[in-house]
Amino acid sequence: MVMEEMRPGHHCRIDRQGRGLSDFAAAMKDRRSATLRSPGVATLLAALLLPCGDVTAAVRMNVRVDQPGAQINPAMWGIFFEDINFGADGGLYAELVKNRGFEFPDALMGWRQLSPSKARGTLSIREADPFNAQNPHYLRIESQGTDLFGVANEGFRGIGVKAGGAYHFAAQIRNVSGSPALRIELYSGDGALLDTVRLDGFAAGWERRVAVLRPRATDPNAKLYVLLDGRGAVDVDFISLFPADTWKQRPGGLRADLVQALADLRPGFLRFPGGCIVEGSELDKRYQWKTTIGPVAERKLIVNRWNYEFLHRPAPDYFQSFGLGFFEYFQLCEDLGAEPLPILNCGMACQFNSGQLAPLAELDPYLQDALDLIEFANGPATSDWGARRAAMGHPAPFHMKLLGVGNEQWGPQYIERYAAFAKILKERHPEIQLVSGSGPSPADERYEFLWPKLRELKADIVDEHCYANPIWFLSNTHRYDDFDRAGPKVFFGEYAAQSDKIVSVRNRNNWECALAEAAFLTGAERNADVVRMASYAPLFAHVDGWQWTPDLIWVDNLRTLRTANYFVQQQFMQHRGDVVLPLTLTGYPAPSTATGGIRLATFNGAAEFRSITVTAGDRTLFRQASAGDGEQFGDETWSDYTLRLQARKTGGREGFIIGVRERHPNTRVQWNLGGWNNTKHGIQSTLGVQDSLIAQVPGHIDDDRWYDVRIALTGPRLDCFLEGELVQSVEVPLPRTEGVFASAVRDERAGEVILKVANVHPAPTMMDIALEGVRELANEARVITLQGALPDVNTFDEPARITPQERREPISGARFQREFPANSFTVIRLKTE
Repeated sequence: MVMEEMRPGHHCRIDRQGRGLSDFAAAMKDRRSATLRSPGVATLLAALLLPCGDVTAAVRMNVRVDQPGAQINPAMWGIFFEDINFGADGGLYAELVKNRGFEFPDALMGWRQLSPSKARGTLSIREADPFNAQNPHYLRIESQGTDLFGVANEGFRGIGVKAGGAYHFAAQIRNVSGSPALRIELYSGDGALLDTVRLDGFAAGWERRVAVLRPRATDPNAKLYVLLDGRGAVDVDFISLFPADTWKQRPGGLRADLVQALADLRPGFLRFPGGCIVEGSELDKRYQWKTTIGPVAERKLIVNRWNYEFLHRPAPDYFQSFGLGFFEYFQLCEDLGAEPLPILNCGMACQFNSGQLAPLAELDPYLQDALDLIEFANGPATSDWGARRAAMGHPAPFHMKLLGVGNEQWGPQYIERYAAFAKILKERHPEIQLVSGSGPSPADERYEFLWPKLRELKADIVDEHCYANPIWFLSNTHRYDDFDRAGPKVFFGEYAAQSDKIVSVRNRNNWECALAEAAFLTGAERNADVVRMASYAPLFAHVDGWQWTPDLIWVDNLRTLRTANYFVQQQFMQHRGDVVLPLTLTGYPAPSTATGGIRLATFNGAAEFRSITVTAGDRTLFRQASAGDGEQFGDETWSDYTLRLQARKTGGREGFIIGVRERHPNTRVQWNLGGWNNTKHGIQSTLGVQDSLIAQVPGHIDDDRWYDVRIALTGPRLDCFLEGELVQSVEVPLPRTEGVFASAVRDERAGEVILKVANVHPAPTMMDIALEGVRELANEARVITLQGALPDVNTFDEPARITPQERREPISGARFQREFPANSFTVIRLKTE
């Protein structure tokens, strides 16, 4: 996860090969008239804006079916799991009791005392002679027997139960004094008794007792009562309630409907357990896989880092019980037919938090964890860790092939630690491919530092992350076209289009975001020789307990909601193909006009502005005598204009910033004068939250001096003058908000060509399609379409607003014409010879 917003002084490069950035901008211009060429060297042509409701002129698609290109990784499209948004406890892990072992720092969190007026009793948390030394706390209930007395558990924002379903209660119980019984009861959220059972005859030592509750009504907000009936005292620990209907009916297993949603995707891999929880805010809070295996009652609880990460979304009851641990993750991978991709801590705590480091001389325990995990996953049942796997019921190996080293780390300290891991793991286990990281953003200075270093280290796979507005995804469908084919491969391991901005509570899983993701993924698929894996994040979110949005699947205590983004991911997973086919797409000229307003700003400083004039040819668009920091003017219609003003630095470490092409709240181009601690002038592009450095020159801004500033916009070109002198002149690629995007692959087993087309346009688009090199073509195509209005969101009340619609369509031959609906994503499968 990325937990910071980009700021003006944040700078980065977008050139992947170390070329001059002006060369990169020129190359972008030269490619505007290019067509999609061989797989991995492709450029899609962007939007031709036509009035809403009109059918656009024909776009032409040519697919060379007889010239298959790159092989597609069978595990290319997968899922990323992190215990965020109550994704594990309260989500995928089907346990219904919160704080079942009384191990939260507030040992009775999740529980409340039940004491009718005539009841006389006490509750106490104890540690003497515990059921399990790893989790030593337990509850003693003492009653004088004058009435029922005990506790109620609230579950995870309630306990979801279904009428007539079986719910397995279990607890460790021992008698302390007297001979009281326990009444175990389920109550609805409004106080109706749903079922009750009675347990008695408790032994003097710890004993596991079980019962089955069958609620007489469905309720998402039920409560579990544990009541002492009679005079005496009992100790209780590890109080549990599970639905009988878990995934594959495994006792103490996973929530069936959530796993079914994953199975219906048909993922190629599962990355686990995160995410930021791998790192921990400090190293003692990191995820340690060895504490998550073995008997469930012995797994030691720790705080979840999303418990306290966000002031605006605190979750003080969020902990990790590890009922869902590494064994269960591997087992889930096996169930789903997905490659396991575990991620291990590399001796670094989260750099957004403490940034705590394990000294390089003290990395041995972290390295040993990696070696032992490989043995746990792949070793024979006769090996030490393989025997532990076998003892849990799985003597056969899990055949792990991938292992991640760290999550979203950056800087030289990460490179040092990754190098230590790579050295020992490549020596002892060359069969394991290592996944390294490129930081939290797709083009900032951390990213640009890491990639060359990882190339030098001959990294196998590099994990890239991006959370941004749809405009970023539409503008980056070409991202991997010119990537180094001989270097490390890419795992686009965390991405999601943001309808507002990163970490905003206003982000929505709307169709605009999902469609932009679909367009971007066609570019990833065309470059399948570089992009070997990709996964959306986060995966799950509880409607009453989330910290981060958007998310792929929303859940409450009884239901699962599949978002529009889910269905886009599903189409790529279910229609993967085996090889990429060369595809040429023409008919949409790129936008040639740069538009947008102006923003005046500072970073690490203060400034004032005066004599502001904006002209376009002979017209004066704007004139103002003075302006302050943060002032904006103009609109999205302004184009090919010249801005003149005077600016003066009045304080702080840096100079001032002149933003132009301000089209969206998170998209602009800006000239940063006296940035980088007042050592450089630079042109930066902020695109859909994510920013990059386009060009930079040495420069300094003096205090209390008025400077004449002029910026002239001509199409994508910016000419920037200071004191009448041309200081920087660059072209900044124009962002895309619309267009047609496509990829083509072949499913060898089915003998089918699969076309994926994202029409990100407010009008239907007619397309002339030619399949070259086809001997025979079936006269019917299977067509799956997702479409809707851009703001549309699937909800629990309307879960099918955006869902795949499938039909059969007649095909007249290898050359045919088809209309693609406005704002749609379409998959077409054609049987060929």
